[in-house]
Amino acid sequence: MNQTLQDILQNALFQGFTYSELEPLMQQINYQVIQFEKGDVLVQSGDSCDYLLLLTRGSVSGDMMDFSGKTLKIEDVHAGKPLAIAFIFGKQHTFPVTLTANEHVKAVRIWRDDLLKLMQLNRKFLHNYLNLISNKAQFLSEKLHFLSFKTIREKYAHFLLKYYPDANINPVRIKESQQQMADLFGVTRPSLARVMAEFEDEKIISVRKKQLTILNMDQLQGMT
Repeated sequence: MNQTLQDILQNALFQGFTYSELEPLMQQINYQVIQFEKGDVLVQSGDSCDYLLLLTRGSVSGDMMDFSGKTLKIEDVHAGKPLAIAFIFGKQHTFPVTLTANEHVKAVRIWRDDLLKLMQLNRKFLHNYLNLISNKAQFLSEKLHFLSFKTIREKYAHFLLKYYPDANINPVRIKESQQQMADLFGVTRPSLARVMAEFEDEKIISVRKKQLTILNMDQLQGMT
């Protein structure tokens, strides 16, 4: 079996496909396997988005520059997901973020015309594509809602409620480092560290050896 096709099968765009279904389908289009090393920039924000990237190995960081010149982390995308799926079509089809390899990365590039051909050839692929675009629109809506919080306290409260809702029942291990959270919030790490210390001083949360417990759920909810 072709390893590239096996990798493509793991991508969400081809959910529900078998190898025997995928192989003749991919033979009808042109695609290209590309690789990057850690720190390499796959695309710059504003570059023309004329193709789809299927991430098959590694992960990339999607970052955006705000009006003050500060870099804002949008998300990390891992193998198994397509990149910039919602920006290939439309009036202004450009990459909205800069994509940087977090590690060795392998991807499959499919140009817009070939992508359209896949949609015309296979209804299952079209359904998966539309489903993923809807999910991306929901993600961007949630991200916009998150960025509308003006203070670091509001952002941190929203983050805890979204990602650690069960921490008021049992301690939950924190997965993200302070720097990762600061990048996500678009703030400096010392500023976030002060807010985290305030939450502990005010008995809103308790953190012991990266184990988080929410002590005052009502106060957290009142901030969002």
